[in-house]
Amino acid sequence: MATGVKRELALDLRIERFPYHQLFRIAGHVFTETALLVTEISDGEHRGRGEGAGVYYLGDDADHMLAEAERVRGAIEAGATREDLQELLPPGGARNALDCAYWDLEAKRTGRPVWDLAGLSEPRPLRSTLTLGADTPEATAAASLAIDPQAPVKVKLTGDVEDDAARLAAIRAARPQAWIGVDANQGYRRKTLPALLEVLVEHRVAVLEQPLPRGREGDLDGLKRPLPFAADESALSLADTPSLIGRFDVVNIKLDKCGGLTEGLAIARQARKLGLEVMVGNMMGTSLSMAPSYLVGQLCDIVDLDGPTFLARDRTPGVRYRDGMIHCPPEVWGYQMDNVS
Repeated sequence: MATGVKRELALDLRIERFPYHQLFRIAGHVFTETALLVTEISDGEHRGRGEGAGVYYLGDDADHMLAEAERVRGAIEAGATREDLQELLPPGGARNALDCAYWDLEAKRTGRPVWDLAGLSEPRPLRSTLTLGADTPEATAAASLAIDPQAPVKVKLTGDVEDDAARLAAIRAARPQAWIGVDANQGYRRKTLPALLEVLVEHRVAVLEQPLPRGREGDLDGLKRPLPFAADESALSLADTPSLIGRFDVVNIKLDKCGGLTEGLAIARQARKLGLEVMVGNMMGTSLSMAPSYLVGQLCDIVDLDGPTFLARDRTPGVRYRDGMIHCPPEVWGYQMDNVS
């Protein structure tokens, strides 16, 4: 598929819904399920799969992803390649699902795993954060004790300094030695951010993700960063990466934002050249979303691939979480063997 050779293909598209086992709250949003676009591309002998969760804050929901994928059905079934896809669709969940399906199909056709096709070393287990939603200090502290004690902790903030300070104090008291990162999900403003930074330093927080809204990156100019800032909503695609210099220290790559593994790998490599650290995150998909992101994670400093831990059910086979690590067995995705459900 990466050679530019066109062959007729068949495309199957469907929406699948995966409920959460409990409500998940972040700044400005409460989630109860993940609605996913699942794509299958077949050449009649081999079948590749991909999955897209979309980007909720851009209106990239299940209906939008499905419409975008249907828009390029004719080109794909006429034999468009993975390289063609980068021009056919903009970054987003639909392109992610299709791009990953192309990679999986190529692995089946060639008998080579995707990591090899992508020029990576054989993947190793990765230390992955487990995320705590925004809740009362008592509930969040209890949740921090209920997760794997060896896993790094990522905490969602609400944008209220007092509430967030109480939440962090409770978690740090419960987990005095844990690596803790926080995600503000655009919840703060330039005038409220300095007070938050004092709290983060006090509680030995390792990284602050997306403190200000997308479009307000200039408000970070001249602000001293006492801990690393990570760009999430401010870094959607490869084109955004150079603009992060001087304002952020880390770029958070999510395949639903950038439109697939192809661009995700390109961002990781460009970020390194620019002197940025690299993080891989997720938009709460199943193991079928985690598997290609796991390959990006091989190039990353921070790994946040805990999406399936929020779901009432996951796919089988799926990724595994053990001793603070995420393990992705080869049968999940991206190898020459057939996938299961």
